Amino acid sequence: MEKIRIQKIIAESGYCSRRKAEEFIEAGRVKVNGRPCKLGDKALAGKDIITVDGEKINVAKKRALYYIMLHKPRGYVTTMNDELGRKCVTELIKDIPDRVYPVGRLDKNSEGLLLLTNDGSFANDIMHPSRHVSKTYRVTVRPDVNDDQLVQLASGVEIDGRKTAECSVVVLDKEPGRVVLQMTIHEGRNRQIRKMCEAVGLEVARLKRTSIGPLKLGMLKPGEYRELKPDELRAIRTAVTKGK
Repeated sequence: MEKIRIQKIIAESGYCSRRKAEEFIEAGRVKVNGRPCKLGDKALAGKDIITVDGEKINVAKKRALYYIMLHKPRGYVTTMNDELGRKCVTELIKDIPDRVYPVGRLDKNSEGLLLLTNDGSFANDIMHPSRHVSKTYRVTVRPDVNDDQLVQLASGVEIDGRKTAECSVVVLDKEPGRVVLQMTIHEGRNRQIRKMCEAVGLEVARLKRTSIGPLKLGMLKPGEYRELKPDELRAIRTAVTKGK
């Protein structure tokens, strides 16, 4: 039996994404056979005992995989649990028989399309920067927007010491003191859309993600969720493959 990287074993168990497992390892929260491990270490799945914060990781030989589309409402955080007692998106998923976790994140005050899964490899592919999976947002900004600001957003602005990649920006609606933009990015940086708008002097009044790659939110209402259809799963996998 070949040894596998510990973060991959944790992700494939459905406990969390591979990226999150790497964070746990770096934070010293993961042990193998009672001993702390480090990033890059490997183990025998199903034989070595792997724990996260003392909780044993169960490796099933064959398990059902779930791919969920949720319309995240405002006011929820995209974590499994929150030490501040805030509402978590996982509280909205009631009848899925296995533990699913968010793929990426939307901040508390944002809404829209969020994927959840127990497939660690799938989650890692969607989130990995090298895949360039597009994400489209409907962004309401104040007070107004001019051509210079639109050009800056589209060509890239500096946030957190690094310039953003080029993106698509379209004006959908314009009223006095309020403009609705459609922005499509291919990155996944923390609070990226909000920070981009702030960098050019715009206040974000509302932020809603409407699509991830070929997956569209459609008519799903806030708080509602459903499993991805087979053709949707094929389409997003194809988009990920093209990004490799």
